[in-house]
Amino acid sequence: MEDCKVCNLYNLNETIAKDLLKKVDYPWEVLSQINDYILELGKQLDLNKYDKIGEDVWIAKTAKVMPTAYIHGPTIIGENAEVRHCAFIRGKVIVGEGAVVGNSTELKNVILFNKVQVPHYNYVGDSILGYKAHMGAGSITSNVKSDKQLVIVKNGDTKIETGIKKFGAMIGDEVEVGCGTVLNPGTVVGKNANIYPLSSVRGVVPKNSIYKNQNEIVEKR
Repeated sequence: MEDCKVCNLYNLNETIAKDLLKKVDYPWEVLSQINDYILELGKQLDLNKYDKIGEDVWIAKTAKVMPTAYIHGPTIIGENAEVRHCAFIRGKVIVGEGAVVGNSTELKNVILFNKVQVPHYNYVGDSILGYKAHMGAGSITSNVKSDKQLVIVKNGDTKIETGIKKFGAMIGDEVEVGCGTVLNPGTVVGKNANIYPLSSVRGVVPKNSIYKNQNEIVEKR
């Protein structure tokens, strides 16, 4: 399961959560630690660059946040990020530098690396999105199995039992997720992969590949 490791999914220089992620092999291992990490990191932020808003919300002075957005802590909004009309940030969220959180997009317990775009009607929960990852309009992460059992990451005949009930998707750097796609619990998408619109994705999608459907995943040329 080398494709699922932090070192093969993400450029850690493109996130303020570098020190959290570099301690683990698999990115989902930090999902339970995001809350406490933000609380500790927030205390160390330069208040010449960040404003502390209410309880445990830090927003960069250069970020653009619409007044209609709802932001609950603990949350950090990075420099030059954009949080648009009616975005719903439920807490335990890091929004990276230059990232876009769009109209009616909902975030919960996530790390968005720098330049991530979740710009139109997206739900992202219990997930990590790598540098410049983009989710098309209406694409979502499904973070709880229908049978409410613990999530298992599957790659062919290989399986990893995560011990986690809520686990959306681990999306690598520069991944493109097509409009209307559902990333099912335990999905891992490798760097520079493309997901066709209206897909239902589960398991591991290799880096530098195009996901057309569960039975047709081709290497990029």
